[in-house]
Amino acid sequence: MKRIVCFHLYNDYSGSPKVLHMVLGGLIEKGCRIDLISSDGGVLNELDGSPAFRRYSYSYRFSENPLIVMMRYVWIQVYTFLFAFRYLFTRKTVFYINTLLPVGPALAGRIMGKRVVYHYHENAFVKGAFYRTLSWLMQHLAHEIICVSAYQASFLKRKECVTVIPNALPRDFVARLHPNIPAAFERKTVLMLSSLKGYKGTAEFLDLAEKLPQYRFLLVINDSRENVDEFMRKRYPGAGSRPANAAVYPRQNDVAEFYGRASLVLSLSDKTKFIETFGLTALEAMTAGLPVIVPTAGGIAEMVEDGRNGYRIDVQQLGLIAARIDEILSNPDLYGGLAEGALSVSRKYSAEAMYDGILSALA
Repeated sequence: MKRIVCFHLYNDYSGSPKVLHMVLGGLIEKGCRIDLISSDGGVLNELDGSPAFRRYSYSYRFSENPLIVMMRYVWIQVYTFLFAFRYLFTRKTVFYINTLLPVGPALAGRIMGKRVVYHYHENAFVKGAFYRTLSWLMQHLAHEIICVSAYQASFLKRKECVTVIPNALPRDFVARLHPNIPAAFERKTVLMLSSLKGYKGTAEFLDLAEKLPQYRFLLVINDSRENVDEFMRKRYPGAGSRPANAAVYPRQNDVAEFYGRASLVLSLSDKTKFIETFGLTALEAMTAGLPVIVPTAGGIAEMVEDGRNGYRIDVQQLGLIAARIDEILSNPDLYGGLAEGALSVSRKYSAEAMYDGILSALA
């Protein structure tokens, strides 16, 4: 088995290191030896303890000053470029680059003749010139590029040696989901996990609650209680003006219980301003046996087939979304078919399939 040398810039508790934590844990289970080079202090530290895993860390912090951010970034690229040469004489070594950012070790890997595999999580082409430059470098340095959706891969000029491997859910999260289609239908509850960014559809979700008073609406906003309360005060300044059928929650450490309280899950991202490269909340919902309504574009749209496991409708058609919600939650046969379809589709996104796909790409 090859030694996998993984480079990840910033080890915190955001999405890409959480996915990497899951991937590396799965690869260790499959007998891989992993060396990880990343910053200290995040979720990846939790991998410590396995005899097949070694972690090398450096200090790295963000700053509000863009110049300082760039200086630190360049320094880490120089540091990891030089660090990578410790593997010059290590045989059967593959460099696994997580996200676009660790370009230094990718360049070192190519100079040494190592196999270089990128796990590409972002959509560089909506992020500006810096990320587009990193994408150009990735397409010239990588032997293989792993994309999380066909939508994301479609932006790359390079088409050969590009593999689509969707993300999956951690096994412990799946174990906390307990699909029960009849019970879910009877809840008559619509759920959305969102943020306070305008393009995420938070305001439109509350509009739907006002349009459909016969159903309950749960909104989990990825922000502090203070910011959520301020948002709600501005939207509903009058006493008693909030819709009685809507409950709003701040950031949660574990959202599994919310799927157990829902019947249907929405994603209302505005595709004219933001497009999801992958639909993690849609996958969580479907794994819980819940139908979904999602936008018509992006990686999230690839996961949904109209009439099978949900519907693809853009937030600009809010009236149509309201009509679909009413149709789904008032028709037990329609609901049951969509829920069964959601469970069936979710099985294609298993952790085992993701591990096997990444292992094959690294080989």
